Amino acid sequence: MYVIPAPAQPALPVAGETAQFPVRRIFCVGRNYAEHIREMGNDTREPPFFFTKPADALVAGDARIPFPPATSDLHHEAELVVAIGRGGQDIAPGDALDHVWGYAAGNDLTRRDLQAQAKSMRRPWDMAKAFDNSAICGPLHPVSRVGHPATGRITARVNGELRQDGDLSEMIWPVADVIAHLSGLVALAPGDLIYTGTPAGVGALSRGDRCTVEIEGLGAVTTEFA
Repeated sequence: MYVIPAPAQPALPVAGETAQFPVRRIFCVGRNYAEHIREMGNDTREPPFFFTKPADALVAGDARIPFPPATSDLHHEAELVVAIGRGGQDIAPGDALDHVWGYAAGNDLTRRDLQAQAKSMRRPWDMAKAFDNSAICGPLHPVSRVGHPATGRITARVNGELRQDGDLSEMIWPVADVIAHLSGLVALAPGDLIYTGTPAGVGALSRGDRCTVEIEGLGAVTTEFA
């Protein structure tokens, strides 16, 4: 019994299945590709750090969404998304991949102007990263079908123009290390998603643009901005 209607359960489609994957929390890794770190003017030697997005910021699959308010510098960030199927805390790197249910192509939308302002004032990034419709994710591909992709081309195209072009092997902290590090900070649980960072080439989006993120072996997700 609730005094107001309970919110809907955010969920992702699973490729080739009718059942969906319920989403609990969304964690994102900052600065996990060296070239992107350099293009943003930061130090490549820093350990990984994390920020979060609310689960209801999720945009599941191809969609047309409103252009976000309060920004004149919206950026795309192509990312590998990891779906956690088994929880745990203080997970060893050698055991970490056993906790993964599947993988997907995602897009971590960022209001870059608000992020720069927050950085300059030493304030949290929430309104730059955790806004409505900011966590785009394509269909999940179960580990039982695709294994654990450690290599594979990852791209972002805007209106057909190639903007980002990298490889999963270029991640500074591979998926197992990301899970191990994050699980030392919080107890991971089934339904958690982890966006694992973006390669170089992030750039601005405008109203009317069509952005497609694609990862070799995991398909693509396309977003149009109204």
